[in-house]
Amino acid sequence: MFGFIEGVFLVLTITEFILGNLVNGFIVSINSSYWFKSKKISLSNFIITSLALFRIFLLWIIFIDSLIIVFSYHTHDSGIMMQLIDVFWTFTNHFSIWLISCLSVFYCLKIASFSHPSFLWLKWRASRVVVGMLWGALLLSCVSTMSLMNEFKIYSALTGSKDTPNMTEYIRLKRQEYNLMHVLGNLWKIPSLIVSLVAYLLLLLSLGKHTQQMQQYSIDSRDQSAEAHKRAMRIISSFLLFFLFYCLSFMILSSSRFLPETRIARIIGVVISMSYLVGDSFILIVCNNKLKHTFVAMLPCECGHLKPGSKGPSAS
Repeated sequence: MFGFIEGVFLVLTITEFILGNLVNGFIVSINSSYWFKSKKISLSNFIITSLALFRIFLLWIIFIDSLIIVFSYHTHDSGIMMQLIDVFWTFTNHFSIWLISCLSVFYCLKIASFSHPSFLWLKWRASRVVVGMLWGALLLSCVSTMSLMNEFKIYSALTGSKDTPNMTEYIRLKRQEYNLMHVLGNLWKIPSLIVSLVAYLLLLLSLGKHTQQMQQYSIDSRDQSAEAHKRAMRIISSFLLFFLFYCLSFMILSSSRFLPETRIARIIGVVISMSYLVGDSFILIVCNNKLKHTFVAMLPCECGHLKPGSKGPSAS
């Protein structure tokens, strides 16, 4: 049996789970169909498709975790099942976060304009740089997942010493160490956040420089370069905003062991995490012309029944 809070949590989780699978499944299916038809795919669309696919995996992992919280909370922090969830969660979560950073860097190198030799060197090799980042992200995700082994060893020491007499202080210290490892695990997310912030700041500086040049030479403020800057900044700023909420959910989930209402804290953290996986993916659709036009065409309204020769909605 579960109470009102658990019931609301279950409804929200199921709703977000369905929406998240629909939104991310739409991205994967549309980009994959274009890929199979044209036999090629751009690097940005490859990253977006991979991101949507990993988010589907994350949604399933979080959904299973939420069912355990509701129906079998006493087993939430124990057993092989939770260790498997931790492993899959850690890898898919870290790699999906790095995919966002790679996408931010790609937009920055392709759109921003600076005369510094180092930036020009990176700009000319944008695709190689981002592909190298993807391989590095894969490696870092594996390393962060392997770091769980130490956490599992501490947990094994805890479970093995439960029935041992005169071990109260040892158990207390080991439990503190175990909880601290959970919190410190969030440090793996800091480098990807820094990379995204740097890409955003560079785009902001480039847009300011470009706007100043347009005012100086009386150029139309809606030229293609300015629009590309603004569109990329909208995407990256949306990523950063949602990512900060996502980091908040990590902090809530990791520090829930130190809070008086541990179960409630975990429920809040799970709801925020799933909201991020839905909302951020919807931003990807809205900011991508191809995905947006296809999505609008599928809507059961007049705008979705445009004639082939008529104009679709304007690109943002």
